[in-house]
Amino acid sequence: MAPPSGHCLLLVSTLGILALGSFTKGQKNSTLIFTKENTIRNCSCSADIRDCDYSLANLVCSCETVLPLSVQQPSYHGHLTIWFTDTSALGLLLNFTLVQDLKLSLCSTNTLPPEYLAIWGLKRLRINAEAKHPLAEQSLLIHNGDSESKEKPVSLHKDWPACMYISFLDMALFNRESSLKSYSIANIASVTNNFPYFPYLKTVPILSNKSYVVTFIY
Repeated sequence: MAPPSGHCLLLVSTLGILALGSFTKGQKNSTLIFTKENTIRNCSCSADIRDCDYSLANLVCSCETVLPLSVQQPSYHGHLTIWFTDTSALGLLLNFTLVQDLKLSLCSTNTLPPEYLAIWGLKRLRINAEAKHPLAEQSLLIHNGDSESKEKPVSLHKDWPACMYISFLDMALFNRESSLKSYSIANIASVTNNFPYFPYLKTVPILSNKSYVVTFIY
């Protein structure tokens, strides 16, 4: 699934509209999306829900069943949590979307294939694979305003749109009992030329006077 022409501008505009709407509401709810028995549930929750507790989510949150195509959107504002059991549904929800604060919870013991998801503007990632491994939730800060190096979170330049930052998430990380890691490379003028093994990136635009920050999460 590749981004259409002008996708970057659309992402930034949509995010601004959503942010304004959230500010006027007063109470900030988080978004929870999960798949259950071949259905997709989109929920708005005012409190944290225990991972993979579908009954509690349906009881406490305001949820609705949505069609696979209708759940796709260019960006998610605020905190987004996704409970998933396979990579196909997760790719439909996340590939080439703008998400700044994301939590992924694996709710099955399935072995995931070595596939990559491309996410724009990701600042913070949390993962939970308790259903597969007895490990505590892990958290990773990818972008902040304090540092810029290959080992530490990359500085998020104030004059750069969030979609100048692209993260590749290796889904096979959920199969391993190891710490969550990331590696960022700044000043990438062309994602296509520098990463030829990602053919679905061929339509990512080359932006004049700007460069990408590419992060690999594994």
